[in-house]
Amino acid sequence: KQLRLQEARRLMLMEGLDATTAGYRVGYNDAAHFSRDYKRLFGAPPLRDVERLRRRHAKATG
Repeated sequence: KQLRLQEARRLMLMEGLDATTAGYRVGYNDAAHFSRDYKRLFGAPPLRDVERLRRRHAKATG
């Protein structure tokens, strides 16, 4: 499960997928279940987590 969530995170960051599409791509059939599992692992819902990571990356490369 952790690997699937990490891959979904990568898809959202690198390929610009939305959370629902990324969740389906890694095998989740229910967007709400994906969001719950994602938040448990990463500490924030998918959209907020990805936005935070993008800001952090922009500062590091800015």
